[in-house]
Amino acid sequence: MAFDLSPLFLSLKIALVAIVIVFVLGLLAARLCMKAKGHLTWLLDVLFTLPLVLPPTVVGFILLVLLGKNGWVGKILMSFNISIIFTPSAAILAAVVVAFPLMYRAAKGAFEQVDEEILWAARTLGLSEFKIFIKILIPEAWPGIMSGLILAFARALGEFGATLMIAGNIPKVTQTVPLAIYFATANGKIGLATIWTIIITLISCVMLWAMNRYNRG
Repeated sequence: MAFDLSPLFLSLKIALVAIVIVFVLGLLAARLCMKAKGHLTWLLDVLFTLPLVLPPTVVGFILLVLLGKNGWVGKILMSFNISIIFTPSAAILAAVVVAFPLMYRAAKGAFEQVDEEILWAARTLGLSEFKIFIKILIPEAWPGIMSGLILAFARALGEFGATLMIAGNIPKVTQTVPLAIYFATANGKIGLATIWTIIITLISCVMLWAMNRYNRG
């Protein structure tokens, strides 16, 4: 029987789509939090970081309650004949939610390291806040952003709990490598679980190596 590589391809596809979304949202959220003042800064930081400290199953349960057919978001989607639960879109959403805090915190930390005098100099030259953000702040903070991007991709690739809760374990549809490992182990297929464990461990090692090499460079 041929070895089914669909969980690997599906995991990579979900992680790649998720990381594009996380990259944009993480940068915008970091900038928003930096520009906020007073208690709003603390509130936004807690909200954006919360998925990082919550157990993945709790994150999955919250998403299930919101997006299920009886949830308020789910009801709105159903009015447009859109169903997310137990689809690849649900797996992408789970990956986005759990990986977002890593991207957000890395971007926020990198932005805070940028010399404020450079930004004020750009303002005195008449650059808009959007151009300062795109042409100065992001390039200056890029090493930290890149590290966060790699870590967020690794987190999205290894997501399990939230994915299982809202996407399920449907072969060739939502079954990612972590899910394949879990259910192979549960069914006594230790050899198959070992193969998948080695594969995802090697991928993770390569990403960490790339991040360390980039940081040294």
